[in-house]
Amino acid sequence: MDLRALAVDWLLDHASVERIGFFESPSFSAFDAVFVDATGVPRHWSEAVASGPDGVRRTDPSLDFGLGRTLRRWMTRRREEADDLLRRRGGVLVARLLPRGEPLDIGGADAPPERIDRFSWLPSVSLVDRQHQLTFPANGRFVPRQGDDVVFAGSGRPFEQALRELEGRLRYAAVYEDLLSTPIERFATVLARNRVGHPIALEVPFDDGRLVLLPFAEGVSPVREADILLHAARETTGSTRSPRPDWLPGYLVPGEEALADELAGLAERQDALAAKVAEIEAKLAEATRVKPVLYAKGRTTFGAAVAESFRALGFSVEPHGEVWRVSSDEGDALVAAEASEEPRVGRAAYGELLRALEQSIADGEDPHKGILVVSGSRELDPRRRPQQFAAEVLRGAQAHAYCLLTSYQLFKLVAGALAERGKKALATSRKLLLETDGEFRGAGDA
Repeated sequence: MDLRALAVDWLLDHASVERIGFFESPSFSAFDAVFVDATGVPRHWSEAVASGPDGVRRTDPSLDFGLGRTLRRWMTRRREEADDLLRRRGGVLVARLLPRGEPLDIGGADAPPERIDRFSWLPSVSLVDRQHQLTFPANGRFVPRQGDDVVFAGSGRPFEQALRELEGRLRYAAVYEDLLSTPIERFATVLARNRVGHPIALEVPFDDGRLVLLPFAEGVSPVREADILLHAARETTGSTRSPRPDWLPGYLVPGEEALADELAGLAERQDALAAKVAEIEAKLAEATRVKPVLYAKGRTTFGAAVAESFRALGFSVEPHGEVWRVSSDEGDALVAAEASEEPRVGRAAYGELLRALEQSIADGEDPHKGILVVSGSRELDPRRRPQQFAAEVLRGAQAHAYCLLTSYQLFKLVAGALAERGKKALATSRKLLLETDGEFRGAGDA
């Protein structure tokens, strides 16, 4: 049976999500999961009630044509529904973590006013241990703060995983603090903090139910956000069963111990397999580190791929202005790189290389070899790319004894040297590059 979900002023686009406004039916407790964005709730009184001389908005139920009574009834109703959803149904209530917003005092001259705000509908819970007590939300402060410095807490909870899937899109408008400085971690699960340690996402237990406070996700489609949050809600409702008492292990059922032992053995094998997978993944990443040179684009990305290829050949590589300086026992060189969708490229990189070599001579350094690597017609299969060097680059390289090679030639050179698995093969490849004048065509070009 699928999760029944309700989105209240929260744009979530999913077939199993019903969308309503805060002051509309149906009841929260008729659903398994309810998502509430209370951003617009204060507008229902801020647009109807003027501020007093002290800046506080007040309304008298006997004079405001029912506005005060209606608002008070709705807050009470939603609070009771939310409490039923959490405690009786064991459901999930998700709300945006926002400042409480501008309040409204409801009351006449003959009675003390009742103050409501954006979160007056939240249900109450009191959690106690031997040293502390959490009274939520009465002692909770939703302090206005804005930022995108999100630090995940590593709780392993489904809604933290949901936030991780939205990483880079998260923005918080408030942080949670307790008036009595109660350590929130003793009673609730912090899912994320900002960089100074303030909670910006947390999960509060209400018996088997869970109240979750989350920051905003900006630039995310309603369809994707709905999928992510609904998955987290399903996982949460499946993991909030009543805690097992300490004495329960003393009551065994036939076959329980054997199954538990088998499960423990499988867990050990799983850990060993996960470690092996991580090891092989690391080796694969190392083995394929030069492949981006075939397809990388952009000055920074392609340049880094070329530099990695030269490192794989045994050169030491370091940035040198707009180019790279490569060094080895066989000699040194300055390397420039350029990638483009155009068929014939290299003009910009050739100019950078020429200036860098002239500057090194002006600085009193020994002359360096110049090497230019290009990736023209970048979107084509490397084997099918036509001539990639611009005519003026060919002439200039010949005149200055620069080595010209394509990204595909560089890849083949690296792959061939690594296949031979020896220092001699790497040294031969380095020497070949440093001794080539003009276009590089392989071993016969030295």
